[in-house]
Amino acid sequence: MKLQLDESHYILTEEGYDLSLPLSNDANNPLAWYVSPPTFEPVRADGYVGAVAEGGSVNFRTITFNPHGHGTHTECLGHITKEIFSINQHLKEYFFTAEVITLTPEKEWNEEHQCWDEIISLTQLKNRLTVEKTEAVILRTMPNERDKKHKNYSNSNPPYLSVDTIEHFNELGVQHLLIDLPSVDREMDGGKLAFHHAFWQVPTSPQFHKTITEFIYVNENVTDGSYVLNLQVAAFENDAAPSRPVIYKIHQS
Repeated sequence: MKLQLDESHYILTEEGYDLSLPLSNDANNPLAWYVSPPTFEPVRADGYVGAVAEGGSVNFRTITFNPHGHGTHTECLGHITKEIFSINQHLKEYFFTAEVITLTPEKEWNEEHQCWDEIISLTQLKNRLTVEKTEAVILRTMPNERDKKHKNYSNSNPPYLSVDTIEHFNELGVQHLLIDLPSVDREMDGGKLAFHHAFWQVPTSPQFHKTITEFIYVNENVTDGSYVLNLQVAAFENDAAPSRPVIYKIHQS
């Protein structure tokens, strides 16, 4: 498979790496933001049951879930605006140059909350993200245990990104940020969502084309480096939708 980007030729590996977490209605599903697990329920009406195991002709289930709290999702600036702008309307391209980087969050004392936080700092980012330009950054945090796929993050104060990291993202032209955490911001921040606002420049200069993808998982088979990202997002008219980011390792020819 070949792809031409910026007048250079690249060869993609045939194997793609799926960074999404599947949605399930059992204990394997990750959780955040204090929501209950997803539900998958057969439709029942007037003697009809949408379950073959119960005598129905087909499996016909209603699925109830929250895009932000139940797994891999991609969001646009409509997540923090009064008007609910749709990710389906504003994400119109699906292939991007991407860099995978791995970082261990640093401990930092939070004076306001009187506790230790774990953050990704600007210094860390500059030391690890050294390319000249990239459209997307995929951030894997350490430790990278497999329980990330099933963890309940609610009330756990997960790691988050320092707002000043946006300085470096902007220098590199980053339009799409993907992380293996439930949010780019602190879990309890009084509703500030400082990183979200700065990344999308809301309300001063709204960046409708930029996206944030949260709750990914980057397994140990994926090495840091350059990839092509195929950002597959379900066609929901909502600020966020379930997504399936798939990356392909590239080698310049």
